[in-house]
Amino acid sequence: MIIFHYTVPEDGRTLEQLLRDDWRAGKKNIHELRMTNGVTLASGEAAVWRTPLAAGTVLTFRLPDAVSEYEPMDVPEVRVLQEDAHYMAVFKPAGIPVHPDNTASGPTLMNAVMEQIQEDGGTYAEHIQRLDKGTSGIILIAKHPIAKAMFDRMLAENDIHRTYHAELEGRLKKTKGTVNLPIGRDRHHASRRRVSMSGQSAVTHFNVLERKEDSTIIQAELDTGRTHQIRVHMAHLGHPVVGDNLYGAKSLPDGTYRLTAAETSFVHPLTAEKLSISIDN
Repeated sequence: MIIFHYTVPEDGRTLEQLLRDDWRAGKKNIHELRMTNGVTLASGEAAVWRTPLAAGTVLTFRLPDAVSEYEPMDVPEVRVLQEDAHYMAVFKPAGIPVHPDNTASGPTLMNAVMEQIQEDGGTYAEHIQRLDKGTSGIILIAKHPIAKAMFDRMLAENDIHRTYHAELEGRLKKTKGTVNLPIGRDRHHASRRRVSMSGQSAVTHFNVLERKEDSTIIQAELDTGRTHQIRVHMAHLGHPVVGDNLYGAKSLPDGTYRLTAAETSFVHPLTAEKLSISIDN
């Protein structure tokens, strides 16, 4: 069983409003809590779902056990950057996928995460974001189903902000700029994307951090989260990510490319704390 506590921040909200409207915790999760009397007051009594709660009321949530099916494995270089009872931020190295699928074998980020979760006595972990196999950086993990629903909603509403660092081939002339070009599938290649006027809107902001002799390091921020967005937009400018041979760059000896999700920031959905997590944590 997963147990956590929550302090009501203001007068007047009911438990039902908190879960349904504020947290948008998901119908299944809400139903399970209601059926099991899974929310109690400090006295130990079951909370009444439609009674307004006073600010400062401490609620205890007892969630039924949930199980994720990832096999625990030790995966070198995967490391935990920050965590609490609700989430975990982990570093994914380039070269491993986020989760198992039918097209690849071998260890994944979620195998490594599950090993850590089980060592801590847990049984549940699900990723909030994805990164391409060749991209390194921060991935957020939900440690229980209500956190998963809340973080999924935040991601959909662009309330989780990510900053990327990329090394590009050649010397980018502009110091900063915005690429506002739609992205769609490349009909000549199953996994590749391309700038396409019939594609989905995609906006990438960038600024130069450093210019090297034959490459440029940029910081990029996204208003949208399209597949391969930075890779496609930078290649369209004539400066593909170093090592990204899918988009025209020369391959690196290790087969990776130089793109990292370097920082993630968000307001914690349960504590309202403003958090900023970097790969240097």
